Amino acid sequence: MTGQSAAAPGSDKDFPRISTGSEGLDDILGGGLDANRMYLYEGRPGTGKTTIALQFLLRGVRDGERVLYISLSETKRELDLVARRHGWSLQGVDIFELVPPETTLDPDRELTVFHPAEMELSETTNLIFREVERINPTRVVLDSLSELRLLAQNPLRYRRQVLALKHFFTNRNCTVVLLDDLSSSQDDLQLHSIAHGVVMLEQLALGYGAERRRLRVIKMRGIRFRGGFHDFTIAEGGLRIFPRLVAAEHHKSFSGEFTPSGNAELDQLLGGGLERGTNALLLGAAGVGKSSVALTYAIAAAERGEHAVFFAFDEGRGTVEARARTLGLSLQEHLESGQIRFQQIDPAELSPGEFAANVRRSVEVDNARIVIIDSLNGYLNAMPDERFLILQMHELLSYLAQQGVVTILILAQHGLVGPMETPLDMSYLSDAVLMLRYFEFGGTVRRALSVVKKRSGCHEHTIREFRLGRTGIRLGPPLQHFSGIFSGNPHYAGTDIPEGPAE
Repeated sequence: MTGQSAAAPGSDKDFPRISTGSEGLDDILGGGLDANRMYLYEGRPGTGKTTIALQFLLRGVRDGERVLYISLSETKRELDLVARRHGWSLQGVDIFELVPPETTLDPDRELTVFHPAEMELSETTNLIFREVERINPTRVVLDSLSELRLLAQNPLRYRRQVLALKHFFTNRNCTVVLLDDLSSSQDDLQLHSIAHGVVMLEQLALGYGAERRRLRVIKMRGIRFRGGFHDFTIAEGGLRIFPRLVAAEHHKSFSGEFTPSGNAELDQLLGGGLERGTNALLLGAAGVGKSSVALTYAIAAAERGEHAVFFAFDEGRGTVEARARTLGLSLQEHLESGQIRFQQIDPAELSPGEFAANVRRSVEVDNARIVIIDSLNGYLNAMPDERFLILQMHELLSYLAQQGVVTILILAQHGLVGPMETPLDMSYLSDAVLMLRYFEFGGTVRRALSVVKKRSGCHEHTIREFRLGRTGIRLGPPLQHFSGIFSGNPHYAGTDIPEGPAE
């Protein structure tokens, strides 16, 4: 695991960890938080601070702990609503409310209500101290520090009060999470120095599609953590955090035998086939047959009893099924049996981190041996910057290679015939590159296929014509008398008009 904070001396038995309530955040932290410390969760309103704080407390309730939510900004009614929307119950969570709801004057209220604007900051902190002493919780959430900042009126007094909170909790068997909505005009780095750890949550608005959320562990004393940004979503049940994929953390022993495609001519062209733990890039114009070639691999795997997964960014399931029927490929029965899983991906709604988590789940839970990504053009639309696409795809391909998975990537080039443009260069990341092209001859549009790169062994250097028909993909003999097929200006030097491969 990569980290940005040196591990403290001693063993984990000397410094027990507790769960944050989020499996993803626990994974990022290598097991959770150090107990009896103070942590800061910061982020603008709407980033999910309250939700992940409630997850932290509810985990304590499940573990039989006494927990306390101290609210200076939200009412109990608002917290109950958040909990219900996530399917939670706040039973077992003590809530100390310092904000008066509409029923402040109701004599039957069970909670004592105070208004922070009507008392000095020291009085507010003393009320918090007394409530903690009364409840004696092992987990506390304070929401939020922005109210204390307003009461303090100046940075020096504010820092003193936060230090007073820290010193108070230091003498208690209690883990504290402070929430801050970053409402101050400038970053409160003094909070970072006081807290044992800092987690920042962000919400990004893109030019189109749903907003993206991500978090970053800025600091964590004595804990090695996975640095960088990690995508997350807020769904029913709380925050779903997708830790950044680090391929070096995942390795699995496997044999590198050939993976048959189900087409003898295609395997021959590839020098025996694609080896396990490698990836192949299918490059060509729209409609030339890239997805059909990929489907042959998925169906061949299913017929061997292996699991394959098809991630479709560009086409719906109905379109893919219709194409398979036209080619005589038995896709439908394998989809129904579950040997092939088809997942439609909307790049405007799905973050790259969530997509990587879906791929990992397919490999580690469903034991997928073939992974098809159709296409990288759609995946590119999910990324705000092409540089990040290359980096993320490099990590994802490295992970799949270490798991012994055959990965098939599809990339559509711009144009149909003639000079072609590629939206991004993925060839250097690919173990094998298959070029598919249209060419015109004898008044008909034909298709050509060639293997232009294969790292793991020898392969044919010929260009073969292929045809999509009722019996699937059929490859013909090498186009020996042709030149200029891939340049867009084919020239035939033979005397007899060659026939294409039989269907």
